[in-house]
Amino acid sequence: MRALVVYESSFGNTGQIAKAVWEGMFSRMQDVALLDVTSAPRRLPPDLELLVVGAPTQAFGMSRPATRADAEKQAGTEPDGVSVGVREWLRELDPPERTVHAATFDTRIHSPHVPGSAAVGAWRVLRRAGFQVAAEAESFWVMGIKGPLRDGELERARAWGVGLTGLLLGLGTPAR
Repeated sequence: MRALVVYESSFGNTGQIAKAVWEGMFSRMQDVALLDVTSAPRRLPPDLELLVVGAPTQAFGMSRPATRADAEKQAGTEPDGVSVGVREWLRELDPPERTVHAATFDTRIHSPHVPGSAAVGAWRVLRRAGFQVAAEAESFWVMGIKGPLRDGELERARAWGVGLTGLLLGLGTPAR
């Protein structure tokens, strides 16, 4: 596998964006997988060249068990007691043994008064772990806590995914 998109989603918006990013990448190279964080491996495949990580911004950064429990209540689902998000997965992820490019994205409320970004937090963790973080953290916008996504965000996510393949195909970094 050349590329892997790992995501966490509370209300489905981040999952939609992750799928759109994957579709954009898949349109240029077929050796790319899409996995929910609860299914993601702790040891990355040895042939992996690009890791893309996405998460919702909750409480100004990557989610925590308490913010995920709150999101489950808001979504009207019963908390299942399993609380693994991108934050915990990254903490347990084995560092790469060779150069692996990485990119991060998040979903967050489109408001100038709401600071914080899960993508920036994940970007920092990956960089410190030895990944070659070659793209700026990207945010995709939702209209409220539960969504929906802002118009045009799925198309923008697909285009960003296409741009990410440039990291592997020698075409530079993705356009913003």
